[in-house]
Amino acid sequence: MQIIKNYVNGQLLDPFAGQYIDNVEPATGQVYSKIPNSDEHDLEQAVVAAEHAQKDWANTSVEKRAAILCRLADIIDANADMLAEAEAIDNGKPITLAKNVDIYRASANIRFFAQAITQFSSESHAMEDVAINYTLRDPIGVVGCISPWNLPLYLFTWKIAPALASGNAVIAKPSEITPMTAFLFSKLCIEAGLPDGVLNILHGTGPSIGGPLTTHPKIKALSFTGGTATGAQITKVTAGMFKKLSLELGGKNPTLVFADCDFEDTVNNVVRAAFSNQGQICLCGSRIYIERPIYEKFKLAFVEKVQQIKIGDPLQTDTQHGALVSKAHMEKVLSYIELAQEEGGTILTGGNQVTLEGRCENGFFVEPTVIEGLTNHCRTNQEEIFGPVCTIMPFDTDDEAIILANGTEYGLASSVWTNDLKRAHRVAKEIEAGIVWINCWLLRDLRTPFGGVKSSGVGREGGLEALRFFTEAKNVCVKY
Repeated sequence: MQIIKNYVNGQLLDPFAGQYIDNVEPATGQVYSKIPNSDEHDLEQAVVAAEHAQKDWANTSVEKRAAILCRLADIIDANADMLAEAEAIDNGKPITLAKNVDIYRASANIRFFAQAITQFSSESHAMEDVAINYTLRDPIGVVGCISPWNLPLYLFTWKIAPALASGNAVIAKPSEITPMTAFLFSKLCIEAGLPDGVLNILHGTGPSIGGPLTTHPKIKALSFTGGTATGAQITKVTAGMFKKLSLELGGKNPTLVFADCDFEDTVNNVVRAAFSNQGQICLCGSRIYIERPIYEKFKLAFVEKVQQIKIGDPLQTDTQHGALVSKAHMEKVLSYIELAQEEGGTILTGGNQVTLEGRCENGFFVEPTVIEGLTNHCRTNQEEIFGPVCTIMPFDTDDEAIILANGTEYGLASSVWTNDLKRAHRVAKEIEAGIVWINCWLLRDLRTPFGGVKSSGVGREGGLEALRFFTEAKNVCVKY
């Protein structure tokens, strides 16, 4: 039974109150480690450490900060196999996905922002022969980062890397459902020589530590990824505190398939977009709209491809579809499959919990599920399920496809599959989403802005957007 510890002021520490919660392996349903359930006392200790460390870290040259962060990225790469196995155990995702996506991106995130900060510049504005203005971009100070359970180390580093590169001290909370790689990461930070107190990692539940972290008066900015309801609560409780907020929230992403698409490539990629990581990616395309002339053909090919997905033990390298992250989440997904049938939907494939033999007989496995026959305004098509469930529906015109795509409160991501260049640009312009992929999905350039519109969030991450978020702009005007 492994005991996870907090990381405060460069040390691995037990929680102040000595309280722990169980950490369950999704593939087996068994408790395999204990997580600190930190509270305000742990937070105060972390805030003191962060305040003490931040000024020196901010005054460290960008070259030295970048060198430390690049060394950390190298150490992640050197431990990729260990981290991938830990992620597969902790999250339930296939180990090949964990290594090729999660751990790869964790080191890439850190290396990218380490290099980006050395290129980060500000502006100057001359007022003829009167004065010159220049802009300083100073670190905010102590900032908070709260990351979700679906891509644990991937999204954890996506937040803390730009915050650290910019010269801030960070207090970070990983999800209590998937804490293991954040704990292992804290050990790698010690090995990399990250100065004490610059990064502090506190484990625990939302009520015990997430809420106090959100409202602490000395934490001046907060980057959060998670559910829309939680994002709304954060906005509410911080309304009078004037914190900077970056909120990447829920998604109910549309996939638009036009009749002139590259058929085989589109089928393969739409399956991947719907079911990668068991559908537990905020960018997954869960609403699939297909132009009517190819609807029946596409439906048959799509369902056949989905039925070929191999469900199995996440630690087996040939597994394509692992366990859902928790029993509670599995039950939520199954309840939506039942709801879809009550709303008149027909299950074309999947729809059931899966019981495997051997080590994973008590795991939280659900078949990839495809449903047709639903209206666009039903709950199944309006609410975020965040699991291996997608719906399919035909459309007749470009305008109808856009109306269907925009017909939810969410606006995070979308994909458009067509060989008509004019249509692609026109539809991309009209879709209400922070990201539109054309003939691809999850193809990411870290320099680009990332985030959603409507109920999918506030603010942008990625590239210069992240560095700007974690700094304060100050105008200096000098008269000649």
